[in-house]
Amino acid sequence: MAPPRIPSLNWLRVFEAAARYQSFARAAEVLNMSPPAVSQQIRALEGALGRELFERGAHSVRLTQAGLAFLPTVAEALGEIEVSAASLFGNPGGETLNLQVSLMFGCSWLAARLPEFLEAHPGIQVSVMTAIHDEEFRRSGADMRITFGLPPGPGEDGDRLFGERLYAVARPEIAATIGAAADLTRHTLIEIATHRANWMRLLDHAGVAPERGLRMTWTDTTQLAFALAAAGGGVALARAPATDQLERDLGLVPCVAGLTMPGLQHYHLTYPATGRLSRAALAFRDWLLSRV
Repeated sequence: MAPPRIPSLNWLRVFEAAARYQSFARAAEVLNMSPPAVSQQIRALEGALGRELFERGAHSVRLTQAGLAFLPTVAEALGEIEVSAASLFGNPGGETLNLQVSLMFGCSWLAARLPEFLEAHPGIQVSVMTAIHDEEFRRSGADMRITFGLPPGPGEDGDRLFGERLYAVARPEIAATIGAAADLTRHTLIEIATHRANWMRLLDHAGVAPERGLRMTWTDTTQLAFALAAAGGGVALARAPATDQLERDLGLVPCVAGLTMPGLQHYHLTYPATGRLSRAALAFRDWLLSRV
């Protein structure tokens, strides 16, 4: 039987640290190892893989193409191990909350506010994982979930948080050319393929009949739609209040004053119906409801 290609998990840990800091010396400091030991473990990993992962310079290192391709897999795997350990064994001396959230909610609304919760509850360790599709939530073993358009199911309790308000956003110089709803049809509209509340509904709400040959760019997340809009690739749909922080961070602005409509679905906080919530989960629920 051939030996395993990666016999040591520690090699991966050393590789991830060296790649993150682009420095063997800094990785050695963080991992409490000597720089020669870090270099030796990287060499061992490269020998096992049969490819060089770093280009060595006189005073620095940088990832090769193979290293760049390998890093996301290693980082994700190590992150999943850390989350699983926290879930199974808890937070020594404190409490752990394992939270799974809608990607949009987590990257904008929650990211802007979670530090406040953590500062108020220093004894609670929060592990946050994101999901896009309903199936990912249904497979989740998280203590609590924040979902969009997926209310509590059998065996679950929950709280409805808020809905969404749709309006067009773009870079300021593009928004300045859009004085009326009809002007939107002369621009590329960036659409989320899985959302029921979409551009066709907003245009219909505004009384605008889409022109033949309407230019559309399709994607699967609002984050990517916003990134494309911020790069000048068209006009995206904001979904306030979940997207408020992301809109500010990317410098996007509303396009047509007063053109807005309510969405069709809501965000929900869900948790198991059986048994009492842990103190960490109860503290998070109370805090979240006070903010929405």
